Amino acid sequence: MIPFRLSLAAGLAAVALAGPAFGAGDRIKPPAETWSFSGPFGKFDQAQLQRGFKVVKEVCANCHSMNLIKLRNLAQPGGPGFTASQVAALAATYTVKDGPNDTGEMFDRPGRAADPFPAPFPNEQAARAANGGAFPPDLSVLAKARTYERGFPQFVFDIFTQYQEQGPDYITALLRGYTEPPAGTTLLPGQYFNTYMPGHLIAMPPPISDGQVEYPKGPDGKSPVPETVAQYAKDVSAFMMWMAEPHLEARKRTGMQVMLFLIIFAGLLYYTKKKVWSRLPDHAAAH
Repeated sequence: MIPFRLSLAAGLAAVALAGPAFGAGDRIKPPAETWSFSGPFGKFDQAQLQRGFKVVKEVCANCHSMNLIKLRNLAQPGGPGFTASQVAALAATYTVKDGPNDTGEMFDRPGRAADPFPAPFPNEQAARAANGGAFPPDLSVLAKARTYERGFPQFVFDIFTQYQEQGPDYITALLRGYTEPPAGTTLLPGQYFNTYMPGHLIAMPPPISDGQVEYPKGPDGKSPVPETVAQYAKDVSAFMMWMAEPHLEARKRTGMQVMLFLIIFAGLLYYTKKKVWSRLPDHAAAH
C-alpha cells in the first residue's frame, strides 16, 4: 500500500489554473459506465462493494472521513454483506477516543460496531496542514454530490431510463484520467493533468496504481478481477455510491410495489366506474 496525503475529494473539488491550451470552462464528459445498481431493478454487487471497501479502507481512509456511515452499516441488508462478527472484528482493530470518564478525562478504547469510521485527522486544521491547505471532505455522500451535465438529447433519454449514475461515472473517469499534459500546458508545483477534471489541472497526484491493493483470491489462487487502476476506480465508485444511498435497493423495491399497487388500483377504479354507470339509463335514450 502506498498511502497518499493529498485527498481524493481535494482533487475532485480543487480549483485549478488552466494553461494556455485549455479554457477554464473546458470539460470532457466522462464515459457512461455499466453499473449493476442502475435502472429500476438494479442491485448492488456485494463482491464489488467488498472490493471497493478494501480500497477505501487501505487508501482513501488515509485522508478522508466517512462520518455518516457507521461500521455496523457494513452488515445491513443491501450492502457489502459482511457478517456481524466480521464487523465487530473490524471495529476492534480501531482505537477510538472516548469520554470523558468519571474523572473528566478522555480515554482510548477499542472500536465498536456502532462507531462511525474513524476520521484520519482530529480536526480540520490538522487535515489542511497534511494536505497542502486542502480540506478533504467527508466521503459519505460524495457520489451523489459530484455530477456533470449529460446534455441534449441524453438528458431526455435519462428521464425514461432513470439514469442517475453521473456521480460514479465522474469519479471513475477522474481516477482513470491522469495523463501527461499536452504541449503548451503549464503545470505549477503540485499540479497534475487530468482529462476529466474541469480545467484539466488537479492538485492531487494519482492516488492508486496497478497492484497497489490486493484483492481476495479465488480457488485457483488468482483474483477474479484484475488488480488495476481501472478496476480499483470502478469498485471505489460503487462503494461510494452505496455509502451515499445505502437503502437504494429497498427504495427501488418499495417504488415497484407502489407502482404495481397504483396499476391494480387504477384498474379497480375503472371497472368500478363501469359497474356503477352501467346501472344508469343511457343519456340518449332518456331523451
